[in-house]
Amino acid sequence: MPVRPFQPRDRDAVYDICVRTGASGEDARGHYLSDALLGDVYAGPYLELEPQLAFVLEEGGQVVGYVLGTANTAAFVEAWRVRWLPHVAGRYPPPVEPARTADERLIATLHHPEWMMAPELAPHPAHLHVDLLPQAQGAGHGRRLVEIFLAAAASAGAPSLHLGTGTRNTRALHFYERLGFQRLPVAGVEGTTYFWCPTERGAR
Repeated sequence: MPVRPFQPRDRDAVYDICVRTGASGEDARGHYLSDALLGDVYAGPYLELEPQLAFVLEEGGQVVGYVLGTANTAAFVEAWRVRWLPHVAGRYPPPVEPARTADERLIATLHHPEWMMAPELAPHPAHLHVDLLPQAQGAGHGRRLVEIFLAAAASAGAPSLHLGTGTRNTRALHFYERLGFQRLPVAGVEGTTYFWCPTERGAR
């Protein structure tokens, strides 16, 4: 399966994969008020703000996986607030906080990109999201996508990277442990497990 840089025509496929893997690796279609909501939080801002760091995996000409992210989380958070949030806020007005429902919690995340800025994560400025459809899993493609992103983030000047995954997503936890990522304790966070690794280990 070839990996290539993201192209604008891939956006709908990336959004589809995002929601079809958005429930701790399982299909999240129908879980939220809109199937686009997960993509608008976890895919769209990256495709819009840092498309040069997005890569897709193809099978038979169809996109079946992707990796995307940023080399500088602090700058990305600022760009999200200035350039991405105004683009989508009309569809998702800020909820009354504290958020109570799954929809409200996800929309609150959309309106608070600064939540990505936990102090423990600051030494590892890059971060990524990687998702693959079931038929592309278990054959080394996820590892290849991560290594390609690490190399791109290193080229963009990031010395190391962090990521978070749902604590209930045991498949993802084992995946990152097999890749040699180290767990990273973050105070005050529930339901998410964080990892970090240096970027220089990326595809060579």
